[in-house]
Amino acid sequence: MKIWTSEHTFNHPWETVAQAAWRKYPNPMTPSIIGTDVVERKVVDGVLHTHRLVQSKWYFPKWTHKLIGTAKTCFASERSAVDPTKRQMVLKTINLTFCRHISVDEVLYYEPHPTDPTKTLLKQEASVSVHGVPLSHYMEDMLTSSISTNAGKGRQGLEWVIGRINSEVKGIAETAAKSTDDLIMTTRRSLDDMTESARKSMDEISAQAAKHMHI
Repeated sequence: MKIWTSEHTFNHPWETVAQAAWRKYPNPMTPSIIGTDVVERKVVDGVLHTHRLVQSKWYFPKWTHKLIGTAKTCFASERSAVDPTKRQMVLKTINLTFCRHISVDEVLYYEPHPTDPTKTLLKQEASVSVHGVPLSHYMEDMLTSSISTNAGKGRQGLEWVIGRINSEVKGIAETAAKSTDDLIMTTRRSLDDMTESARKSMDEISAQAAKHMHI
């Protein structure tokens, strides 16, 4: 068995990173992830629990095909828990494909950075075990190296999603500001029209009164 761990700090608040984690796929940095499907979602004591099925492609060397088989599409089970009160998000993923010979258990923890609450700390752990086939230790090393590489791509993908979220928020703010400006201008025009109409009415009343006085 091989154990791999990593820590990374995002220069974004936890709420932004947690939202991006939900929208992480698809992104151009991790094209191996084909898609995700929600199997179950529920809220228990204020904590959101979600079970998703993740589809991906694992690119094993050809020499491994005779040992563990082949699969065009691989599946993994992802279970997550999001606690907005404690500002914690935990994702646990296990592989379903090749599970007869390969076991990959991965856990990601997203929480505010302990010394800077405006940032988010990601802790990542993975255990890899290959059994029942020759060269198992070599394959474990190969899979662990792949996990490390994919983790870096995953963080880049998350930053890409965060950039899109920030752009969306900026666009909404600009649209809201424009709408507010349009509303103010429309209100001003309406008030000006009402004032002009009232002034004309007063002029007409004054003219009528003057006319009657002369009569």
